[in-house]
Amino acid sequence: MSLAIIDIAIIGLYLGFTLLIGIYISKKASADLDSYFLGGKTIPWWILGVSNASGMFDITGTMWLVSMCFVYGLKSAWLPWIWPTFNQIFLMIYLSVWLRRSNVMTGAEWLKTRFGDSTGARLSHLIVVIFAIISAVGFIAYSFKGIGKFSSTFLPWDLSPDTYALIILGFTTLYVIKGGMYSVVFTELIQFIIMTIASVAVGIIAMTYVAPEQLNAVIPEGWKELFFGWTLDLDWTGVIDSVNLKIQEDGFSLFGFFFVMMVFKGVMSSMAGPVPNYDMQRILAAKSPSEAAKMSGIVSLVMFIPRYMMVAGLTILALVFLGPEIQSSKDIFDFELILPYAIQNFIPVGLTGLLIAGLLAAFMSTYAATVNAAPAYFVNDIYKKYINPDGDKSQYVKMSYVASIVLVAIGVGFGFLVDSINDVTQWIFGALFGGYSAANLLKWHWWRFNGHGFFWGMIAGLVAALILPLALPDLQPLYGFPYLLAISLIGCLLGTWLTPAEPDEVLINFYKNVRPWGFWNPIKEKIQQKDPSFEGNKDFIRDMTNVAIGIVWQLTLVVIPIYLVIKEFIPMTIGIGVFAITSFALKKNWLDKLRD
Repeated sequence: MSLAIIDIAIIGLYLGFTLLIGIYISKKASADLDSYFLGGKTIPWWILGVSNASGMFDITGTMWLVSMCFVYGLKSAWLPWIWPTFNQIFLMIYLSVWLRRSNVMTGAEWLKTRFGDSTGARLSHLIVVIFAIISAVGFIAYSFKGIGKFSSTFLPWDLSPDTYALIILGFTTLYVIKGGMYSVVFTELIQFIIMTIASVAVGIIAMTYVAPEQLNAVIPEGWKELFFGWTLDLDWTGVIDSVNLKIQEDGFSLFGFFFVMMVFKGVMSSMAGPVPNYDMQRILAAKSPSEAAKMSGIVSLVMFIPRYMMVAGLTILALVFLGPEIQSSKDIFDFELILPYAIQNFIPVGLTGLLIAGLLAAFMSTYAATVNAAPAYFVNDIYKKYINPDGDKSQYVKMSYVASIVLVAIGVGFGFLVDSINDVTQWIFGALFGGYSAANLLKWHWWRFNGHGFFWGMIAGLVAALILPLALPDLQPLYGFPYLLAISLIGCLLGTWLTPAEPDEVLINFYKNVRPWGFWNPIKEKIQQKDPSFEGNKDFIRDMTNVAIGIVWQLTLVVIPIYLVIKEFIPMTIGIGVFAITSFALKKNWLDKLRD
């Protein structure tokens, strides 16, 4: 693609400005580990929330969402539940409060508050560090594939996608390693503003160029319908025949069954709490538990409307103007390239530079957040604890630099080995997180669950997640989730029942501090023997009601901008009404009742 000088200037200015911020903030970030990884727990909740949203507004995920919206229409609004996106609702309603009450730096360090300092606790600590590093490698590979595909369409030199990815990853790594959490958060705030402007502009351009009649002529029956039956019932024959093959390859034809599996996996994963990545880091960096909850809540509110204006805008531009070309071509079309093709052909000079800068910003946000979060586990939970416990602050920060560089190198190496964004997406969110769910669900809700149970449950789940794609390469990763959950659960139960319970003192301190609901009666009774006024958590029904309302609330934030861009104003109005009702309910039954 031939970029205009003004577009190149906008992209260059943005990249230079970002690097300067990282260097400028680096002195503040290098004060100590708490400053480097958590910003000293001084950053306001709304800034952390917008930063978190920016980190999730990633280029690779956006490419995937555009390809899904192109193929599945309004039904694509459900597909992010595979991640699941509604885990943010569980976090905002109660889990962020529980997690932040621990007042620790990493998820591994949090385990000491739950399991103490026994052999099982140390083993559980080690396995979370390993999981955090493996998942970070997967996320870096995910970013690597997306930025490479995207850049090869736009940047002027005739290089391979992987070479472009190496160059951009190298640049981003510089400011992340230098500036730590401060750099990540404040550059993400700027990146989010750029992305929002660009996204809204794309939606407006699509509404200007595409009339409803034009869109109706290039989509199959059912494309505009949000709800579905047991089967997908989308037939692209005669419209774009190759899309039928794409649906078959994705394994979504039995959409009802796929949806049930998504909800089952999503609820289990969400109740387990956040995986040890940038999302958890933002929660631990909040000033207080209630601010952590509000931080998780604002993520959905600020992210979905602009993101889906972009997704819907690029989708309908591609359908109307690129669809006939795909149909007439005999070549196999890579649907993950719809986003860069649409930008290349339909976005005007000036806005193209802003949009590319914005998408680069989105990539840099996600990648930067991952690179900031994962090394904390190695430095704080291995190097500081076992290798150099008496080191000074500067040594720990320097080791953070080294850990970040090594992690990036491994992630890039893995990125060279995978073929597509969808492959990495399905493996991370379908398989890897499947092995995480059982142990992390039980740690919150069952008093008898111990460090040995956590360790063996995680080991069983991780090994199964790594072996399953090799043993059953044709199995849709989501459909493998029940097997992973069962294997991990067996490891959890055997490890727990074959070893003693954790000391009463550890369990009492944890329950008094975190106050989870679940099967904690024996511990609650021991506390009440000394303190009859103590009450357990009775909020299960309220929390689950709020979660259900919150999931509906979040879904409206996805469908409203899609309906707006495709000019379906009646369902859009209904969506706005549902959003207003659910917002009022959450205000009265959640926000007004938040307590630290």
